[in-house]
Amino acid sequence: MAELANISAGTVDRIIHKRGQVAQETVDKVNAIIEEFGYTRNILASNLALNKKFHFAVFLPKSETLEYWKSQTDGIEKAALEFSKFGIVLDYFFYDYNLASFKKSAQKVLEFDCDGLLFAPIFYEDSVQFLKEYEKKNIPIVMIDSNISEENEHAYVGQDAFQSGYLAGRLISFAVKNERQVLIFKITREIESTSVYQQRIKGFYSYFQDHDELTNFKFSEFTLKDSGIDQLSLEMFSGVNSVFVPNSRAYIVAEFLEKNNIKGVRIIGFDLLKENVEYLNKGVIDFLINQRPEDQGYMGINYLYKKLVLQEATDRTHYIPLEIILKENYFPVKR
Repeated sequence: MAELANISAGTVDRIIHKRGQVAQETVDKVNAIIEEFGYTRNILASNLALNKKFHFAVFLPKSETLEYWKSQTDGIEKAALEFSKFGIVLDYFFYDYNLASFKKSAQKVLEFDCDGLLFAPIFYEDSVQFLKEYEKKNIPIVMIDSNISEENEHAYVGQDAFQSGYLAGRLISFAVKNERQVLIFKITREIESTSVYQQRIKGFYSYFQDHDELTNFKFSEFTLKDSGIDQLSLEMFSGVNSVFVPNSRAYIVAEFLEKNNIKGVRIIGFDLLKENVEYLNKGVIDFLINQRPEDQGYMGINYLYKKLVLQEATDRTHYIPLEIILKENYFPVKR
C-alpha cells in the first residue's frame, strides 16, 4: 500500500490508526487505495508488535478439595497456556465455598483492573449483586457453570440446567410400568441451593407435567446438608424406587444403599467425580449426566480471547451437550 501511494509505511500506519498529523491529500489517496484494493488489519500481528497484554480475571471456588472445580481450572489453564503467546495473562481470585470468602474475593475482583472476567456465580443473590456492580466497568463477562444473566446480557458457557433436569426425568421414566416412588434427594453444602440446582429440579418436574400419562409416579423431597450426612437412615428410602440427586453428590446416596444392601433403586446424578464413577461401575448409580467442566473452563477463556484479542463477533451462549453416562459407555480419558 505504501508503494502504491508513494509514501512511507509509517505514514500509512498513522493514517490507518488515525495517529499524528498527515496532509489531507495523502489521507484521501490512502483511503482511495484501501477502497479499491481492500484492507484487512492483522490484529494478532498488531498486538504482537505492540507487545500488548490482555489481563483476564478468573473468579472461582478453590479447587483443592473440589474435584469438579479442579476440572474447570484445568480447562482454564489449558487455554491460558495455548493463548499465552498472544498476550493472554490470567489473574486468579479464588474463594472458599462459603459466603464470607466469596464476598471478600468479590471486593478484590471489583478493585482489580483487567480486560475481561470469567466468573462462576455460585451464591445466587450475592452473585447478582456483584454482577450489577461489575457491569459498571463495561468489559466483557463470561460465566461458567451457572447463568444468572438476565436475557443473556453476558456470555455463558455450560449446560442448560433446566434441560438437564428434564432429561433426568426422562431417564427416570424409562421402562417403568408399575407405580414408582421417586425421591429427589437434595444434598447441599453449608449454603442455600444454587440457581442451577433449582433449575434442574424445575426441569425434572416439568418432564412429568408435560407427560401427564405418567400417572404411576409419586414424588417426595428430602434436603440434607453435608454436616448431616451421618443422619442418613433406612426410613428415608422406605418404598423408594428411584432417586434423583440434582448435583454431583449421588455417590453419598449410593454408598449408603450399598452398605445397607438396598438394591433395585435407580439413581441418577451429575458429574464424573471419582466417587460417582466408582458406584457407576458397580452398577449402584444408573446414570450420570456429564457437564464436561474442563471444556467449560477452556471455552470460557476462548470466548474472551475471541472477543478481545481477535475482536471477533461470537455467540454469547454456548450450551455444553448433555452427555448420558452409563457404566457400559464410560471410558476414562487419558490425559
